[in-house]
Amino acid sequence: MNQNSKVKLNEIFTSIKAEAETRLKDISGDNSQNIFIGMATCGRASGAVEVKATFEEALIERKINAHIIPVGCLGHCYGEPLVIIDKPGFPPILYQNVTPGKARLLVKAYLEEGDPVFEHVLGAMEENDMIPAVMEFPRFNQEKRVVMANCGLINPEDIYQYIAKGGYSALVKALALEPEKIINEIQESGLRGRGGAGFLTGMKWQVVQDSEEKDKIVICNADEGDPGAYMDRTILESNPHQVIEGMAITAYAVGANRAIVYVRAEYPLAVEMIKKAIGQAKEIKLSGEGILGTNFNLDIAVFQGSGAFVCGEETALIQSIQGKRGMPQLRPPYPAQRGLWGKPTVINNVKTLASLPPIFENGAKWFRGIGTDKSPGTAIFSVVGNIVHAGLVEIPMGVTLRALIFDICGGIPNGKKFKAVQIGGPSGGCLPDDFLDTPIDFDSLNQAGAMMGSGGMVVMDEDACMIDVARYFLDFTQKESCGKCTFCRIGTKHLLDILDRITKGEGREGDIELLEDLSMDIKNGSLCGLGKTAPNPVLTTVKYFRDEYEAHIREKRCPAMMCRTLTAYFIDLDKCARGCDACVGSCPTEAIFTTKNRKKGIDQTLCVKCGECMVSCPPEYDAVRKVSPPELAPKIERPKEE
Repeated sequence: MNQNSKVKLNEIFTSIKAEAETRLKDISGDNSQNIFIGMATCGRASGAVEVKATFEEALIERKINAHIIPVGCLGHCYGEPLVIIDKPGFPPILYQNVTPGKARLLVKAYLEEGDPVFEHVLGAMEENDMIPAVMEFPRFNQEKRVVMANCGLINPEDIYQYIAKGGYSALVKALALEPEKIINEIQESGLRGRGGAGFLTGMKWQVVQDSEEKDKIVICNADEGDPGAYMDRTILESNPHQVIEGMAITAYAVGANRAIVYVRAEYPLAVEMIKKAIGQAKEIKLSGEGILGTNFNLDIAVFQGSGAFVCGEETALIQSIQGKRGMPQLRPPYPAQRGLWGKPTVINNVKTLASLPPIFENGAKWFRGIGTDKSPGTAIFSVVGNIVHAGLVEIPMGVTLRALIFDICGGIPNGKKFKAVQIGGPSGGCLPDDFLDTPIDFDSLNQAGAMMGSGGMVVMDEDACMIDVARYFLDFTQKESCGKCTFCRIGTKHLLDILDRITKGEGREGDIELLEDLSMDIKNGSLCGLGKTAPNPVLTTVKYFRDEYEAHIREKRCPAMMCRTLTAYFIDLDKCARGCDACVGSCPTEAIFTTKNRKKGIDQTLCVKCGECMVSCPPEYDAVRKVSPPELAPKIERPKEE
C-alpha cells in the first residue's frame, strides 16, 4: 500500500472514530446517569429481561433521566443478573443478583436519593472513556482480560461503542502492512489455536498464503459443544465485532475475500448478534466491498450448524457447510491446503480470532510477555460444577489450577473438600488434588493426562463418584460419535457398557485392565480427535482413582455413595424427631413409614434412592443417612396394618 492510500485509510477511519466518540458522548455525557444491564444468555436466563423492563418503568415513574445500556456478560455468571450503575460523583458500582424489586430499590435509593445500597454491591469499578472498566474487585485483579476486555461493558449491538473503545484500529494498522508482515507478527507472538489443539496460528496462515490458489476462505469455528462450556457463545453475544475484526485481519493476511462464521443454531442470541454486527460493519465499510477505501473486499456469511459435537472438528465442519453429513475426513490434505470447496481454508476458533486485535494493537512482544514461553497469552475458562463463583475467567497462561479454583473462583462450597477437576471438555482428563499446582498451559496439562481443550472446566467435590463421572462423559462422546470409525463407534460403546456394569455393582475382575487396553486401542485406531481423546476420562480416573474402581468391583461399594444400585438411604432413629413428617411428604414412592415409637423408617424394597428425604429433612435433625453397600443399612420393619 502506497503512502497516499495509507493517508486515505487513516482519514476514513478517523472520521468513523470521531462519529463513534460523538455518539458515545450523547449517551454518556458529563451529568448523565447510566445503567448497564447484562443481557447475554446467562443474564436473560436469570431474569435480566424483567429487570430491564422494571428499570425502564421505575425511571419513568420517578421522572429520572438515565440511559439504560444493554451489555453482554462480565463472566460473573453466579451473580446474574448483573447491573452497573454509573452515577456522577460516584465510581461505577456493580450490583449482583438484581431482581425487579432490587431494580426499583436502586432507582429510588441510589439514583434519586444518593444511597448506593451497599448490601447489594458486588464491587466498585473505575471509569475509562465514559464506559466502566475492570475493576476494583478481587477476582478481576487476578485476571488478565485481553479477549474479554470489553465483554459486559459495551453494547454488542452498537458498533460505535466498540470503535470508541479502540475497536477496528488494529484492522487499520494491519491494512497498512504487507500481508507477509502480518503473518510474521502473528508468528512472533506465538499465538496458538484456542480451539483445543494449540496449533501455531501463524504457521497455519503461512500455508494458506503460500498457496497458488487465488480463491481462499476464512472460517470462524464457533461450534462449541462441550458440556458446561460457553466461552465462544459469550464472546459472540458480548463483543461480536472483535471477532469480525479478527476475521478481517486473517483474511487480509492470507489473501481471502470470503469468510464464514460457523455457529450452532442452539445459540440463537449469538447468531442474532453476529449477524447484526456483520451488517453494521458492512454499512460503514468495515467489511464488504472496498473496506475503508482500500481494494480489500471481504464478504462474511453466517452458517448455522445443527448441533453435532463432531462438527467442531475442522474437516467435519467443512463437510457440514458443503451440505454433507458432518464426518471427519482423512488428513492430509489439511484444510489449509485443500478445505471448503477444495479451496485453501483457514479455520480458527472464536477466541483465537478475538486475540488478534489486541496483538496488533499492542504488538507481538507485548503478547509474548503474557503467559509462558511456549503458551503465550491468556486462556479463557468456563468454570462450573462444585465451585463458589462459577462463570467465565480469563487468566494468563501458567496460572496454576489451585490459583484458578481457590483464589479466583472461591473454592469448593459448603465446606466440602476438593476431589478432582475435569479439564478439556468431555474428552479431557480428571485430575486429583495432587495436580492442583500444575500450570495451566497446553504442554503441562497434556503431560498430566488432561488437555487445554476449548476451555471447559468442571470442578468436583468429595461427593463425586469418579467412575460415574467417567461414565457420564463417555456417554456424551459415544452418542456424539459420527460412527465412521469402528474403534470409536463400537469401542466407546464397549467402554460405556463396562462402566455401566461397574456402577451397578456388576463389575468383574479384569474389567480395569480391559478398560485400559480398550481405551488405548480406541485412541490409536480412531481417525479424528473425538475418538482419540474420548477415553481420556476413563484412563485418568483409572490412573488416579483406581481404588474407587476396585471398591466398586470387589466390594460392590461406591465410596462416594453416588451410584444408586450400590447405595441405600436410612433414617438415624436417634436423630429423627417424633411427629415430624417432612420426609414423608417428599417421598414419591411412599417408601417412608412411621414406626411404633412415631419415628420414621425407609422400606428398602420401595425406595428409588432419589434423595428427596435427605433434602427435606430439617437441618436441626439431619436424620437421613446414606450407606454403601446397601446391606449396611439398618433393617427396620414396617409395622403391620391392624
